Amino acid sequence: MKIWTLLKEDLNCVFERDPAARNRLEVLLTYPGLHAIAAHRISHGLWKSGFRFGARLLSYFTRMLTQIDIHPGATIGHRFFIDHGCGVVIGETAEIGSDVTLYHGVTLGGVSWNAGKRHPTLCDGVMVGAGAKILGPVTIGHNARIGANSVVIHDISATMTVVGIPGRVVLPEEQRRQPQQGIDLDHHLMPDPVGRAVAALLNRIDDLEGQLVMLRLENAERNQELVDAGTPENRNIIRNIH
Repeated sequence: MKIWTLLKEDLNCVFERDPAARNRLEVLLTYPGLHAIAAHRISHGLWKSGFRFGARLLSYFTRMLTQIDIHPGATIGHRFFIDHGCGVVIGETAEIGSDVTLYHGVTLGGVSWNAGKRHPTLCDGVMVGAGAKILGPVTIGHNARIGANSVVIHDISATMTVVGIPGRVVLPEEQRRQPQQGIDLDHHLMPDPVGRAVAALLNRIDDLEGQLVMLRLENAERNQELVDAGTPENRNIIRNIH
């Protein structure tokens, strides 16, 4: 009975996070992310029951059908949503909490061939943007946002937003846009630390150029005063300056 409850929640959460979803029949028949998680719920049950070959075989056929590769050993919580889905890879020891959203091209991978925990842990409410890679036994805190194409190799605190290669924390939760309903999908509207640094340098250059112009004007005014004075001594000073 529990698996049917999980599958029902997985179906319902699609309507909360994808405005393109119109009705349940369409979602059931055309959403590969839903197909992948449904198959994983079954294969994971087989895996825990010791039917490892059957679990891997089901996972293999699911990957061929959906282009989503979820190892049957991965632990996934309630209301899991994979949008689009193509190229998603979730490793054996990955642990995913409830209300997590992944976009296409996401990898929850390992960085070691050693046995044991080697894949990421995603806490409740995490959103991972398209193409992002989270590698190793790192922990992503609840409600964190991983920007598209980021590469995360360290733990990320709860509610933080991460961008870049390697991933850098750039935005706490209180500075993120707060949507009136549903999940915040503006994972493309990320701060650009490099752009800010370049802008600061350009502003500093403009300021220094302005100061240089003022100094030249002041110097020209002093020279003109010396010329107007008309003494031989002043003319010699001007000649030495130029």
